[in-house]
Amino acid sequence: MSNSSGSWLRLIHAVANVEADLAKVLQDRHGLGLSDYRALEILSKSPTSELRMQELAAHLQLNQSSVSRMVERLERGGFTVRDLCPDDKRGVYTVLTDNGRAHFETAQPDYENALENALKEHGGAELLLARFGNAEDVV
Repeated sequence: MSNSSGSWLRLIHAVANVEADLAKVLQDRHGLGLSDYRALEILSKSPTSELRMQELAAHLQLNQSSVSRMVERLERGGFTVRDLCPDDKRGVYTVLTDNGRAHFETAQPDYENALENALKEHGGAELLLARFGNAEDVV
């Protein structure tokens, strides 16, 4: 196994462990899946608190079918609503509700604490900061 291949495998393993820790905290404390939380976060950072379904799928690196199912769950929870694009009736937006923003803001401190703890536990905190620094402009 090459150095690159071994390093890549260790990185994937660390990321998987961090993601598992985050998912457990979000599900146990807030009833949210990791993709659900990330969707709420992305929508909350969008200037209009809404995105076309395709844009949300691209941000989350999910296919259209997975995003549709996720948005249905978020709608059932009252966290988002769908809205038709006024210029293109085929275009559908996902819109963050006030309830969704409040739920995200309640979950965010637990997510941040769990992320910090998981990065320390599984390695990667220094590497992450050194390589990517402060990434406030995700959306």
